Amino acid sequence: MARQEAFGDGLSDQGPHAETRGEALVIHFSIGAQRFTSAIAALAALLLLTSAPTHAAAKIQRLISPGGIEAWFVQDATVPLIAMEYAFRGGSSQDPADKPGTGNLVAGLLDEGAADLDSKTFHERLDRRAIELSFSSTRDYFRGSLRMLKDNKDEAFNLLQLALTSARFDAADVERIRAQVISSLRRETTNPSSLASRKFLEVAFGDHPYGRPSNGTLDSVPKIDVSDMKAYAGRIIAKDTLRISVVGDVDADTLGKLLDQTFGGLPAKAGLTPVAEIQAAPPPQRAFVPLDVPQTVVMFGGPGIRRHDPDFMAGYVVNHILGGGSSSRLYKEVREKRGLAYSISQSLLWMDRSALFVGNTGTRADRAGETVDAVEKEIRRIAEDGPTQKELDEAKSYLKGSQMLALDTSSKLAAALLQYQLDKLPIDYIERRNALVDAVTLDDAKKAAQRLWGKGLLTVIVGRAPQAAAQPAVAAPPPKAN
Repeated sequence: MARQEAFGDGLSDQGPHAETRGEALVIHFSIGAQRFTSAIAALAALLLLTSAPTHAAAKIQRLISPGGIEAWFVQDATVPLIAMEYAFRGGSSQDPADKPGTGNLVAGLLDEGAADLDSKTFHERLDRRAIELSFSSTRDYFRGSLRMLKDNKDEAFNLLQLALTSARFDAADVERIRAQVISSLRRETTNPSSLASRKFLEVAFGDHPYGRPSNGTLDSVPKIDVSDMKAYAGRIIAKDTLRISVVGDVDADTLGKLLDQTFGGLPAKAGLTPVAEIQAAPPPQRAFVPLDVPQTVVMFGGPGIRRHDPDFMAGYVVNHILGGGSSSRLYKEVREKRGLAYSISQSLLWMDRSALFVGNTGTRADRAGETVDAVEKEIRRIAEDGPTQKELDEAKSYLKGSQMLALDTSSKLAAALLQYQLDKLPIDYIERRNALVDAVTLDDAKKAAQRLWGKGLLTVIVGRAPQAAAQPAVAAPPPKAN
């Protein structure tokens, strides 16, 4: 089953989570009906038992299996549970240019039968043992997740190995999953948030792979055949780009053997197509997408700050001040003072080859222009004046204190450790992180604010056409890859 990683999720993911999510810029949806069983429910309950203090104190090990498979590993026997997150470089940026959505279909089909197990039998094996297995295709990575009770680890890792190496891609399953994707794509044509996301990426990245929809289009998905999917999996699923994190009740020797059994037989080298560096299109620009719906969606953003840029942490802190939750400037100005929207948020998002800041909100059609004006005014103000010392101190205090809440389950910690690997951060980053937040000065924050927001916004408005929103979009040249 493909795991849901919606573009919208990344936009609303502020505070402690935004830093660990990283490359969340995905238009994606879950494939197939969610399967619930009493065993899965029991597993979900166990996932919630692992507390932040246990994880905070846990030692992160760099484990090398006998066969040379590397993983970041936290041994934690608090509950009899194991959570693993892993990723291969690739993702939707490796989809054929004329067939966007290929990786998304692969993600939906890897667990639809493997080797001599058809789809029904494969899922019966998963459900019987309360094993959660899922895949997703983000911009730069093909990701997977595996969660199980300790006693079921052998079967869980065996089923994952089969999915990665012997997926069946049976015709009936391919057409069923394809039909679900097409049905979701049709629904997106009347969903203002989906339309805003697509248009924003198109404006920001043009014909670069980041500008293409990860889940494909109504034209491309019917054209993707089994040979395309097998070719994609063959190029992406390989050991040289594999990154793994594991948290749970398993010892290092046992885990090393499981990793070798699961990943050791994969091809040594991936066959990736190079993806060019790209800077998002320069603001200001505005685009309008007409849609007859009661609520207008406003999406705004622009070029962001890359993860290893010296200004990243300052940008991360000042972005929390501007758009990070109910204490943020945007929330106070747009919702509390003017009553224009129920919520508004903004995130920093980064990929391997680019970065963005992106925010969104929803309002009445006749107040869309007023909402955009309020957002632009507040963003100009922080770009020109920066935050106050009080705002900076409060933001730093919140971001330091809330870090532990972001890592309060095995699954969250495993996901964070994987993201740190993908971002090429040191293995002790969790220990260093609060000092990096503390080191941000008021001058640093002002510099980052000017850099992020000093040139204005890329704005996409989707909804009915009030006068303020109906003005024609400013034509802009497509962004050029470096």
